[in-house]
Order: sequence, then structure tokens, then C-alpha cells
Amino acid sequence: MSTRSLPKSQWETYFDSISKHLKVNRAELEVAAMNLGDQFEAEWVPLYGISYDPKDDVIEFVFEGMDHLVHRPREVYVEDGIQGLHSIEVIDSDGVRHIARLKEALKLTPPQV
Repeated sequence: MSTRSLPKSQWETYFDSISKHLKVNRAELEVAAMNLGDQFEAEWVPLYGISYDPKDDVIEFVFEGMDHLVHRPREVYVEDGIQGLHSIEVIDSDGVRHIARLKEALKLTPPQV
């Protein structure tokens, strides 16, 4: 398993691809900030989709019962390997880390750029 940076030019296409493959995959969402510590926004609930809107510069995680928006994302890291995608970390313009971990690795073929 490895962690790699995802270039901003690929965010919209990559997240659209993930959303098409998700079906019903449970995930947790952790928000980590120096002034707040680590807090869980969602714990092992169905994750229905992830999208990036370049016009508004927002990444949206759509969970059962809630949406989590990351305004002005600065960096995106994905942790994946042979089994598939394990987690996505988004760092916003304030340095806050938004980490979505999948309970089961998501098999997908990332778009080649």
C-alpha cells in the first residue's frame, strides 16, 4: 500500500470515478486540526459519493444522513494498493486534514492522465 499526491487537474475525474464504483461502502471521516484535535464526523456509515466542483473549489463527501464540504482544498492524497483504495486525505487552505477511510478497499482503475 502506498500514499500518493493527486494533482488538482485530476480531482474531478478521479472523484467521479470513485463515486461510480462505491455502491454501498462504509467509511469514517476524521477531521484533524491543531486547534480542535481529531474529531470524527462520521463513523462507519455508508459513503455514497465524493465530488470536486472546480467552479466553487469545494470537495464534497456524501454520507448517509450528511454531506461534508471541504472549501478551498489545497492538497489531496490517496492511499491505495493491490486491494484498491483505502483512504483519501484532503488538506484545506487552513491546514485542516479531512480523512475518509473506507472499511473495505474499493477496487477501481484510476483514470490515466
